[in-house]
Amino acid sequence: MKKMISQATIDRLPLYFRTLRLFEDEKIPIISSDELGRRLDITPEQIRKDLATFGQFGRKGIGYDVHDLKEKLANILGLHKHWRLAIVGVGHLGGALANYVNFASLGFSVVALLDINKKVVGTQVNGIKVADVTRLNEIVAKDEVDIGVITVPAQEAQGVADLLVASGVKGIWNFAPTKLNVPATIPLINEDLSIGLSALSYYMTQE
Repeated sequence: MKKMISQATIDRLPLYFRTLRLFEDEKIPIISSDELGRRLDITPEQIRKDLATFGQFGRKGIGYDVHDLKEKLANILGLHKHWRLAIVGVGHLGGALANYVNFASLGFSVVALLDINKKVVGTQVNGIKVADVTRLNEIVAKDEVDIGVITVPAQEAQGVADLLVASGVKGIWNFAPTKLNVPATIPLINEDLSIGLSALSYYMTQE
């Protein structure tokens, strides 16, 4: 039976991984849960509880080996699988994601770009030629795409999601500001930039 992990714990794992990478860049070989907690404003108890969900890490009285824990978290997060992405919608946001240099260091690679705009189709972004979205099925199969990234306007997003599901992608990363309906078997992550900015505006207004 598959172990049930809380969403809050899953959401914290990438924070731990990112911070461990920073510790490694700073040439810090060993850290404690207290040090990790101070960086993230998370209690050491919560960190130990989260990590214990996945096994035994670190040594009491010594702490965690930064590189070892980082690699173990990378495996838990599946970052060694080298996921392949296709971005649908090569406007400003899609183009920026196509040029994002840190994807490779996280184990992701953009292998395909697609758009419906004839002025965009055939151009190149970061060395990748933009294909017509009508070739989605063909390209997902040919380029072995794992993840579909949606960066189209809200009114077009569900149609793109349907095409991605039909094409056989394993997961969807959605930047369109709308709720999508996809099968429960397809992991869906939504990134609505307007929500973050609106929340920031709220907190600034309260000052």
